[in-house]
Amino acid sequence: MTAAAGPSGPSGATAANPSGGALQVESHGIDVIADADRKGRPRDLFWPWFAANVSVLGLSYGAWVLDFGISFGQATAAAVVGILFSFVLCGLVSLAGKRGSAPTMVLSRAALGVRGNRVASGLSWLLTVGWETVLVSLATLATGTVLGRLGWGGGTTTQVVALLVVAGLVVAGGVFGFDLIMRLQTVITVVTAVLTVGYVLLVLDEVDLDAVAAVPAGSGQAFVGALVFMMTGFGLGWVNMAADYSRYLPRTSSSRGVVGWTTVGASLAPLLLVGFGLLLAASDDELRAAISADPVGALTTVLPPWYLLPFAVVAVLGLVGGAVLDLYSSGLALVATGLPVKRPVAAGIDGVVMVLGTIYVVFGSDEFFGVFQGFLITLGVPIAAWCGIFLADIALRRRPYAERDLFTPAGRYGDVVGPTLAVLAVASFLGWGLVVNTYAGWLAWQGYLLGPLGGREGAWAFANLGVLVALAVGFVATLVLRAGAVRRQESLPAEAAVPAREVEASLQPDGRL
Repeated sequence: MTAAAGPSGPSGATAANPSGGALQVESHGIDVIADADRKGRPRDLFWPWFAANVSVLGLSYGAWVLDFGISFGQATAAAVVGILFSFVLCGLVSLAGKRGSAPTMVLSRAALGVRGNRVASGLSWLLTVGWETVLVSLATLATGTVLGRLGWGGGTTTQVVALLVVAGLVVAGGVFGFDLIMRLQTVITVVTAVLTVGYVLLVLDEVDLDAVAAVPAGSGQAFVGALVFMMTGFGLGWVNMAADYSRYLPRTSSSRGVVGWTTVGASLAPLLLVGFGLLLAASDDELRAAISADPVGALTTVLPPWYLLPFAVVAVLGLVGGAVLDLYSSGLALVATGLPVKRPVAAGIDGVVMVLGTIYVVFGSDEFFGVFQGFLITLGVPIAAWCGIFLADIALRRRPYAERDLFTPAGRYGDVVGPTLAVLAVASFLGWGLVVNTYAGWLAWQGYLLGPLGGREGAWAFANLGVLVALAVGFVATLVLRAGAVRRQESLPAEAAVPAREVEASLQPDGRL
C-alpha cells in the first residue's frame, strides 16, 4: 500500500493548494501529487503529446532519413518502426507516473537510489535543455526565412526579435506549469493540424513518384542506422519525461489507456509528417540538401507566397509546443539533481541556458544538422541505457511506490544503488563504443569498440548500434541484478522503512531534499 500523503507530507500541497489555474504558477515541484489534486482521464494525454510532435520538423526528418543512403521503402519502414517502438517506450514510462504520481526523475530513484539518481537527473536535464535549444533555434531560423521571403526583413535583427518572442512563449509555459501547458497544447494541436494539412495540399504537386521510386536501396547496416536515428529523434527524446504528464491522473486510470493514448498521441503526427516528408525529399534533391542547413525554413521554398505567413504560424506553434514540454520537464529534472531552487526558478534558469544555446546554433554554427546529429547520438546512448533500467524496474514492481521513501536516503530505495549505477555506466560505455560521431571533433573518441565490425570506416560504423545495445543491456542486466532487491523492498510495510517525521524534516515544501 502506498504511504498516505498528508497536508505536510511528501506531497507538499493540499487540496486547498492545487496546481492552480492556467494563469497561476503551478505550486507543485517534484513532490507527489495528492489524491485531491489528481484529475483527468487517459485520453487527455493525447493533446499534449500530439501538440508536442505535430511540428513540421517531422517533414524534415524525411530528408534526414534518406541521407542514410536508403530507398523510400526502406526509409518508410525505418520511420514506422522507429517512431512506434520508441513512443511505446514513452507509454510504458507513463505508467510509472500514474502509479506514483511524481515526476519521472523522482520515480527513477526507486531504481538508482535517492541521491544516486542525480546522475540520471543530470542526463535528463542535458537532453531536455538540448531539445529546447534545438526547437527554439529552428523556430528562429524558420521565422527569419519566412519574413525574408516576404520582404519584411529576415536578417540578424529579425532573428533576434523572433528568438525573444519564441523564447518568451516557451519560458512562460514552462514557468506557469501543468494547467497552462494542457490548455496551450490543445490550442496548438487544433491550429497546427489544420495549417499543416493546408501545407500538404499546397505542395502535393511537388511530389514526383518516378523520382521517389528511383531512389536506390541501401545496405542493411544503413537501414539499422536510419531506424535508430528515428528512435533517438522521436520517442527516446521523450522517455526521460514521459511520467511528468501522467502523474496527475487518478491511480484508478486504465493502464492500457495510459500507454495507448500516449503512444497514439505522440506518434500519429510524426508518422504522417515523416511519410510526406520522404515523398518531398525523394522528389527534389535540392530541397533535401537545403533542409540540412535550415530544416524548417527550407520547406518554404515550395510554397506560394500567400501561404508563407500561415506557414510561419504552424512552424512556430509546432516547435513551441514541443519546447514548452521540454522546458517544464527540464525544470523538474534540474530540481531533482538536488539544486536548491523551486521548479519555476529552475524553469527560468533553463530558459536562460536555452537562449544562450540558441544564440550559438543560430549565429555561431554553420550547419544545423551536424550539431543536431551529434547531440542526438551522444546523449541518446546513456538515455537509452537509463530507459532500459527504468523499464525493467517498472516491470519488476507489483505494488505502488512507497511515496515517502522516494524522498529520503534512509528509505527502502536507498541512497546510492551501486548495481544499477554500474549497469548505467557499463551500458553507456558499450553504447558509445559502438557509435561513430563525426559531427564534432571533440566527439571523435566514440566508436572504440567497432574494430571487430570493420572499424570506424566499416559498414556498421554509422548503424548506431550502440543505442540499441545500451537499451538492451540496461533492461536485461537490471532484471537479473535487481529482482531480489525489489522483492525485499515490496515486502516491507508501507511506512516501515523510515518514520514520516524523518522524511518531513528532510524535505522542502515542494519535495526537494
